[in-house]
Amino acid sequence: MQKNTERSRVAFRILAFLHFCILAFPLSASAQTLLSVLQAEDRRAPTPADVATLRSGSRSADPQIARAGVRALGRLERPALIPDILALFRHPLSEVRAEAADAVGQAAQGWKREKPVNGAVDQTLNALGARLKVETDSDVREALADTIGRLPYADAPQAEHAEQLLLELHSRSTSVTDRLAVAKGFESLTRVSRKLRAPGPEAIAFLKELAVLRPSEPVSGARVRRLALEALLSANAADEDLAGKVAADPDAQVRRLALRAVAIPLLSTAARDPSFMVRLEALRQLTIRKSPDACSVSLEKVGDTATPVALVAIDQLSGCSSGDDAIAFLDRTVHDLSEAGSARGWHRSAHALVALASASPDRAAAVLGQFWASRTWQLRMYAARAATILRDRAALERAAADENDNVREVAIEGLQKLYAHDADAIFVAQLTRPGNQVLRAAAAALADTPNREAAMPALKAALDRLVDQASDNSHDARDAITKTLAALAGTATNGRKESSRTAAAKPVREASRDLDPDELRRLASPRARLTIRGVGAFELALFTAQAPATVLRFARLAEAGYYNGLTFHRVVPNFVIQGGSPGANEYIGDSPFMRDEVGLWPHVRGAVGISTRGRDTGDAQIFVDLVDNPRLDHEYTVFAQVLNGIEVVDQILEGDVIERVEIIPGT
Repeated sequence: MQKNTERSRVAFRILAFLHFCILAFPLSASAQTLLSVLQAEDRRAPTPADVATLRSGSRSADPQIARAGVRALGRLERPALIPDILALFRHPLSEVRAEAADAVGQAAQGWKREKPVNGAVDQTLNALGARLKVETDSDVREALADTIGRLPYADAPQAEHAEQLLLELHSRSTSVTDRLAVAKGFESLTRVSRKLRAPGPEAIAFLKELAVLRPSEPVSGARVRRLALEALLSANAADEDLAGKVAADPDAQVRRLALRAVAIPLLSTAARDPSFMVRLEALRQLTIRKSPDACSVSLEKVGDTATPVALVAIDQLSGCSSGDDAIAFLDRTVHDLSEAGSARGWHRSAHALVALASASPDRAAAVLGQFWASRTWQLRMYAARAATILRDRAALERAAADENDNVREVAIEGLQKLYAHDADAIFVAQLTRPGNQVLRAAAAALADTPNREAAMPALKAALDRLVDQASDNSHDARDAITKTLAALAGTATNGRKESSRTAAAKPVREASRDLDPDELRRLASPRARLTIRGVGAFELALFTAQAPATVLRFARLAEAGYYNGLTFHRVVPNFVIQGGSPGANEYIGDSPFMRDEVGLWPHVRGAVGISTRGRDTGDAQIFVDLVDNPRLDHEYTVFAQVLNGIEVVDQILEGDVIERVEIIPGT
């Protein structure tokens, strides 16, 4: 019943958000104004005219244009625009004020790059605190508290002032939303300001109060309890007494977080929890905290009904070199390749091989050879990881000549770690490969090489080729090559910089500027259905109003069949799954880069984001949050939320294939 209630609450919020999306793109004269705002944001407002467009939009009488305008001002991350945003605190509509509160926090991130002047941080904090005291809407108070928690403070007094503002809100909180505001604010504050000061005793006491179940709101208060626990864990203030109180919480995510602080004896019991995410965390904590039961419990869980738990259990056996039963299990598993040729059958053998390489190197070495003949490249990639542990140079050199560049990347990193510049000839040979990940790894391995005569021409040729290809996706490879070339040229020319055109390593193309009003209207409240081969399907609500450029890019690619046949190449249990790369790695995706569209929707379980490697470097690879990940808030675009089928998401394994993605326009 509680699960259904929580799902209904989430569904209600999503439907309310979608209702806003429908209103956001009306067939009226204001549509062109809205489009102008979105286009100025898409350009990242490089001119005064663009900034003026955004300022004008934020002051529009149309609430949707005002929201888009103030949101765009914040996304520029220019602190000089904070006064313009603060003026929106007086807007009569609460949804505009909430966007303004969030936008202040985003604009303030620019202080990480440029030092604030004339007490700007204190002035901004005072303005946020003043608004918090008079704000009548709880959703706006939540956004204000979140921003107070995440400002880039420079000293302990500023962080202490922020703490006092949150404590004042807590003292007068009257709703779950207010408690959520306090918990969210403290989660951010304890995480981003931990180097400045630890939370005071009053803050710790309030957080402990928030973390414990209130019988009157077991479901609605679950996220409050999670965030309070996250804050306490960041502050190293979640003691065993508190953990014992929350270890039986009805919310699985609360129980999972509690395991990072409970007494070791409780971990073995938690490994049998009904929720797979709790069992998984228990296994990890048993190993991290060197419990004497770690090996026996891991061996028990290798047969867990949830495959992610079973694979983590196999991984944990790497530390069980003294356990005969554990070694015997790993040995049997690596010898049994009967299912290794199937799309979902290779994982146990692959994980067992890497674990066996640590637990029993002789046994792993004896079986390593049979993995190289596999047609499943992931098995060969795991074999390269095992070869690194085994310090098997011949095996790594074989992997460095593999037909798949993901296998080569692992081999290069292993050779560099073990043999450094003694393997330079292999690294130089990789610079003719097409894979960005291989070029990046090879360039990094050649840093400070004494073999400049061989390395520099190959590096320059690779960089010239990437520049000519004009793909944003090669940015990381170009950056790595340029850094290595600059270091080598400086050494070779007594500090003179390389003057070749190949020294440029910035993205070579700007993001798409093809926002289309008809497409925005068509996709005003769409859904997407992702079908995973051999697993099932799950549906997403797409947030067109919050992230229009992202949704349009995703929808166009999906309708063109781009994602069909691609995989989820990265699966991190109790964190995220990531997929949508033609190369099945994070360095190859769709070009050109996408701009970030961070906003109010948090990275809760089931949120769908765009993977990036720095600001505005999205390449249409997507990820799904498997648990609440508040540290990702305001850093990665959220453009969708799982509406149904989260149990399918939980079953996705590394290498699972996206059969198709269907876009279902709103009606």
